[in-house]
Amino acid sequence: MTKKLKIYLDTSVYGGYFEPEFEAFTKPLFERICNGEFRLIISDSVRDELEKAPQYVQDLITRIDVDYIENIEVAGEAYDLAQEYITEKVVGQTSFADCVHIASATIHQADYLISWNFKHIVNVQRIRGYNTINLRNGYPLLEIRSPREFAL
Repeated sequence: MTKKLKIYLDTSVYGGYFEPEFEAFTKPLFERICNGEFRLIISDSVRDELEKAPQYVQDLITRIDVDYIENIEVAGEAYDLAQEYITEKVVGQTSFADCVHIASATIHQADYLISWNFKHIVNVQRIRGYNTINLRNGYPLLEIRSPREFAL
């Protein structure tokens, strides 16, 4: 039996399910998640952000079998790594929440972090910066992609 890939979705992907610009790629990704093709990492920071979203966006998680979900807590280690991304000027302080997602996915060994945020996350220069810091701290490279790359 092959190991399921672990994926971490930032909050933009949940909202993208309902956005005409993004739904053509986001809905097939969620279908694959619901079919058990992946192990979905959901951090408490994603859950906190989703609490501010409309109920129909929050309800997306309830469609996924709990056996396919790994719930994680964001701890000090993730905040420290996120702050290092800021200190090293990969992104600015206003992107701290994005950095927490990247750090959480890194620490919990996600195979992929998936996002629709092309400015601060799915951006070649930023990805290089995040991964330089990850490697320097003994973490593996984190593959950062958009849902577009997971549509069949």
